Amino acid sequence: MTTRPTLVLASASPARLQTLRAGGIDPEVMVSGVDESIVESTSPRTLCATLARLKAEAVVARLRQHPPKSINRTIVLGCDSVLEFAGEILGRPADEADATGRWYRMRGGSGMLHTGHCLVDMGSGGMAEAVASTTVRFAHLTDAEIAAYVSTGEPLRVAGAFTIDGLGGWFVEGIDGDPGTVVGVSLPLLRRLLTEVGITVAEMWRAALTSSL
Repeated sequence: MTTRPTLVLASASPARLQTLRAGGIDPEVMVSGVDESIVESTSPRTLCATLARLKAEAVVARLRQHPPKSINRTIVLGCDSVLEFAGEILGRPADEADATGRWYRMRGGSGMLHTGHCLVDMGSGGMAEAVASTTVRFAHLTDAEIAAYVSTGEPLRVAGAFTIDGLGGWFVEGIDGDPGTVVGVSLPLLRRLLTEVGITVAEMWRAALTSSL
């Protein structure tokens, strides 16, 4: 019997989950539990790539301890995003004051959002990983707009203290690159990584459609 591929998303991000679902894949979700503070790097690309790998590997280790009963081929995806702005590496803000200070610096400027992707095929042990990077241009917000946005709590939950698929979308003038990178998962990049481990996007679509019947 041919096994169907099952994607496990090693992330609690609702934006990543929604992006994958909109792209025809309905993954299982298993939060990695990785402490992001344990990794330090002066390179934003290295930082997000390392964290993406650690998240994928943590979920793979848990699944190996308690293997799924399904015969499906299990693929684990770990992702991590950071914003590079004016030489700083910015993950999620520590608190409202941190988010406010960031927006004072970011308004009217531009930064580079990096998202690391790590894909692990639990059957073969194969791994494919890469980083996607997209330039983000921020609007010149007023102090009142910054205060209002920070008070919603949204900036505290995301890397770089902004979104493009939520309230933060009002304050992003434009992007140069794949918008999925900014949301948290690049579908074109993920397609290439799936190909590296021998899976096509069409197989993932069929698996999602079959599981929904």
